[in-house]
Amino acid sequence: MGMFNALLEAFRTPDLRNKILFTLGMLVVFRFLAHVPLPGVDQTQLQNVIAGSQLLNLLDLFSGGGLARLSVVALGVNPYINASIIMTLLNQTIPALENLSKEGEYGRNKINQYTRVLTVPLALLQGIGVAVFMQRSNVIPEFGPANLGLTLAILSSLVAGTLILMWLGELISERGIGNGISFIIFAGIVGRMPTTVSQTLEVQNNFFALASILVIAVLVIAAIVFIQEGQRRIPVQYAKRVRGTRMYSGGSTFIPLRVNSAGVIPIIFAISILLLPSQVAQYFTNSDTDWLKNISSGIVAAFGNPIFYNSLYFVLVVVFTFFYTAFTFIPNDVADNIKRYGGFIPGIRPGRPTADFLQRVVTRITIAGALFLGIVAVMPTLIGDLTGVQTLRLGGTSILIVVGVVVETMKQLEAQLLQRSYEGFIR
Repeated sequence: MGMFNALLEAFRTPDLRNKILFTLGMLVVFRFLAHVPLPGVDQTQLQNVIAGSQLLNLLDLFSGGGLARLSVVALGVNPYINASIIMTLLNQTIPALENLSKEGEYGRNKINQYTRVLTVPLALLQGIGVAVFMQRSNVIPEFGPANLGLTLAILSSLVAGTLILMWLGELISERGIGNGISFIIFAGIVGRMPTTVSQTLEVQNNFFALASILVIAVLVIAAIVFIQEGQRRIPVQYAKRVRGTRMYSGGSTFIPLRVNSAGVIPIIFAISILLLPSQVAQYFTNSDTDWLKNISSGIVAAFGNPIFYNSLYFVLVVVFTFFYTAFTFIPNDVADNIKRYGGFIPGIRPGRPTADFLQRVVTRITIAGALFLGIVAVMPTLIGDLTGVQTLRLGGTSILIVVGVVVETMKQLEAQLLQRSYEGFIR
């Protein structure tokens, strides 16, 4: 009920209402684009190809159903996510970029600009890969050097579609509610959920299997909410301070360290990386060069193996949870801020010992959060393989992202409502 009350309260607040309506408007634009097909596409053949490929189904998840119709947004935000991962890795390894990231808003804007520029070649490469695969599958038979006009039209449309989605995502982040890129993926999943449910009901008449899906869905939702809400509160005591002729009394507060501060980002990152090797290998399985064909077929077969796939998925989710937490929470900065304002953690000396203490606590709770998130990410896929309901493989990932985005967005809404109630109180 708290969630519905927060939504009602947000709609009563004019500026928040405008933000919500703006976000919904951008999502409507995105859903419209997902229904604009590329030229020269054989839709019947496309349905046959996608129905027989788990990889393409996962790619379709990221394009919000755009790939199922081979629309102008068929690549979704995948190239932008990959560009973000590459830039994040480069930030940690190139000193010039690391220094730039510490320069406040100016540095962040420059890094965002580099990420946008890097998205263009990545989108072009992925667009060529998807188009070549579709041409070999007779979905776009006219694609190729022989028909240069159509080929350039398809590639430019795919790149432009990704850039438009990137722009829509940034607009949502800036003028709407929540993380724009997560919202684009969220809208795509919600948009194709009725199709996923109807497919599951068509192919599965086993009541026990359907009941298992429902129970797992509820458990996954409960687990994600539990992870998102879990936090360790570190008490901070402030001493009395004298400024000029005035004395400011000390007080106590706490630092809320979330069990999973990374949210759904590790899952989105993990799937992006998971898709890349098999996606690239898929293009070379029909190669005339024997060794290239054998290696590509081996990679596709390995990623088709449930044990290998799930193990890698689990490891990637855990690694990215640690990676993202380390990137966003810097104990030295927090310790310096506490010390600067005359604060201390009871029983811990200010400065370096405080930073070490915070690092130990964050590492411990992130281990628990990362393992839990990894198990929750993999469990629906494993149950899907056991029950034979393959649509659950997508359902598990979809539920993770949808619930994560909803919880994070509601927390943002509540924070903004709280901020406005304080402002009203001060006035």
